[in-house]
Amino acid sequence: MAMADVRRARVLFLIPEDWVVCSHRLPLLRAAVAAGHEVFIATRVVDHAGPILETGAELIPLGFRRGFRGPRHELAGLRELIRIYRRVRPDLVHHVTPKSVIFGTLAARMTRVPCIVNAMTGLGFVFTSGSVLAHLMSAPIALMLRVLLRGPGSSLIVQNADDVVFFRDRLGVPAGNVVLIRGAGVNVRDFTPAASEPDGTLRVVLMARMLADKGINEVVAAARLLRARRTDVRILLAGRIDIENPAGIAPPQLAAWSDEGVVDVLGHVDDTAGLLRSCHVALLPSYREGLPKSLLEAAACGLPIVAADVPGCREICIDGVNGILVPARQAEPIAAAIGRLVDDPALRRAMGAASRRLAVEEFAEEIVTKATMSLYADLLGKRAEERGSDLLR
Repeated sequence: MAMADVRRARVLFLIPEDWVVCSHRLPLLRAAVAAGHEVFIATRVVDHAGPILETGAELIPLGFRRGFRGPRHELAGLRELIRIYRRVRPDLVHHVTPKSVIFGTLAARMTRVPCIVNAMTGLGFVFTSGSVLAHLMSAPIALMLRVLLRGPGSSLIVQNADDVVFFRDRLGVPAGNVVLIRGAGVNVRDFTPAASEPDGTLRVVLMARMLADKGINEVVAAARLLRARRTDVRILLAGRIDIENPAGIAPPQLAAWSDEGVVDVLGHVDDTAGLLRSCHVALLPSYREGLPKSLLEAAACGLPIVAADVPGCREICIDGVNGILVPARQAEPIAAAIGRLVDDPALRRAMGAASRRLAVEEFAEEIVTKATMSLYADLLGKRAEERGSDLLR
């Protein structure tokens, strides 16, 4: 059944942070509204209400927070979601982030939501960190996911082929419930290459939340190695501080690196396209990703990429084509890859052009949005047929 045949479905998005809605999901909200659906977005409202409301979706302020805060807080968060789901009575819910997947699916099951879409944008701290806390949490969370992600009317979106294997083979999610949609897409009209490379010192930019598992400690170590060898390169760290995440790097540490002069700590940057066009190379030696939006934007801006050879990153950084893959958790290969690109302008230009082609041909936001809307149509159509077309109105 085509999307046009499923009229005025109630679609509810659960995304805990409003800035994530704006950075990753506005095109999907607009597409759902344009398709004729009644769209709701439950999120913690801080300072991005305006762009969300402009999509035509109804905004539901949310107290539910990402990160686990103890049984009393988590039970209160679940009760809040149940109240929202009972009030909205959605035909389809779309959960983003691991915690939203767990708690949102529990609420959806308890309130009999017919169609559930869960987007695992990455495996998160629990499955990527080697800490004792992450190890203790991984088994019970894996069990919850194994139970919750099964059943009819449920689909799990993953962003790379490695995660398809992880959820299907390790967690036992039925293959028919797992859908590969590669990232949130990138606006290739707003993110475009500079007319020519910037003059002056070569600038390498890492755009990400300031988390240890983004490889930031290794980047700082690589910057020290480079500084000892040459003065023609600067490394920029651009992104939000995220102390709610267990892997968050504390502000005093970032300030110490900045004072040392080893890296330039920019903090959050609104004009990311402008920043990328002022740089020569994009960098992300993360430990594991879903499919990083920052590298999509860098590719669309025609930058060569240095990234860790891990799931998610290697979907965008094709070694020897548009970038250089390096081993995760090692500083020396990062420094060597950057040095190679510094010394070879022709290689930078060739890889940058390949990045732009890849972004346009495979990762433009229209491609991703169309795939997600088709998934909605399939779920809603099947449910309508099963229930005698009671979703058609």
